[in-house]
Amino acid sequence: MLNIALFGPPCAGKGTQAKKIVEKYNLVHLSTGDMIRKEISEGTKLGQMAQGIINRGEFLSDEFVVKMIKNSISNSKEVNGFLFDGFPRTVVQAEMLDEMLETEGQLLKALFCIEVPFENLKSRMLERAKTEGRADDNETAIEQRFREYKSKTIPVANYYKEKGMHVNIPGNHPVDEVFSSISDVLETMI
Repeated sequence: MLNIALFGPPCAGKGTQAKKIVEKYNLVHLSTGDMIRKEISEGTKLGQMAQGIINRGEFLSDEFVVKMIKNSISNSKEVNGFLFDGFPRTVVQAEMLDEMLETEGQLLKALFCIEVPFENLKSRMLERAKTEGRADDNETAIEQRFREYKSKTIPVANYYKEKGMHVNIPGNHPVDEVFSSISDVLETMI
């Protein structure tokens, strides 16, 4: 099975690359962002709770996110693998993911880290706020999200670097060029 994770700061292009990877390699796309936005758009109790946390620029709890992922893995049988998008965001989540996959006799093959300079990311997010009407893409929330990313998420990259599973991908290039860089590495794993 080909199990990989896409990693990087908000608006680095993870969602765009995920669509291309899923299409080419026939993986199940597990996007915590999509799962949460679905809950919010459906107005569920879970969605309402998540909306308040997100609007403050904070991350949802590890337990909340891991439960969503675990349910999705359990409900996906006979697949080529999983593409984790926006997960894991903390070392605790990474450890929980490793444990979940081991229970299923699987491993995470690689963590692809898409890197983009902060100023470019901020510009992308502010533009996204205009085009998509994203209330969570405001100056205050953006700054908070990047503080959270630096303090909680960057250690995840280090966790996978220590395991020899971290792949750095320059993300400030055209979409197809970024995808080609990812594909080159994936082809060596198949």
